Amino acid sequence: MAYGVVESINAPVAALEVIERLAVANGWSFDRQGDEELAAELPGEGCVYHLWFAWRPDRDALHFTCVFNLRMPEKRRPALYRLLAMINERMWMGHFDIWPDDGMVIFRQTLPLRGGPGLTAEQVEDLVDESRAACDRFYPAFQYVIWGGKSPADALAGVMLDPVGEA
Repeated sequence: MAYGVVESINAPVAALEVIERLAVANGWSFDRQGDEELAAELPGEGCVYHLWFAWRPDRDALHFTCVFNLRMPEKRRPALYRLLAMINERMWMGHFDIWPDDGMVIFRQTLPLRGGPGLTAEQVEDLVDESRAACDRFYPAFQYVIWGGKSPADALAGVMLDPVGEA
């Protein structure tokens, strides 16, 4: 469903309504957290991803965060920061980061919508699909560094191989 031009006061409601409808249509567990935030859960290949959408009326933008249920031990953080830099060099949209308060790995990105007709379901689908693909691809690299003791270069090399053929 496409929205026409939306008054600024209605923009957060309209944007989050699009996301809420998409969540219902796809069977995602979600919670509307006020007029400007929505949280949802989405299964990934290695874990459940916690999605957070926040409308920023002062920016006419939708901020999106995908959180892994994966905490970074303090002693592995230097290696993880190197891995983040190596991964982010390869990203075209969005980026990975570590939440400073609790060491959780996050993927985030922002959609600026100023001057446009409003948020569309297709934009949200693309945002979620691209984010899930990046998270599914790089989640094992974080595990290799945290639990496997691998170097960032070895961890990244292990996830950059694309399988060919069928098993």
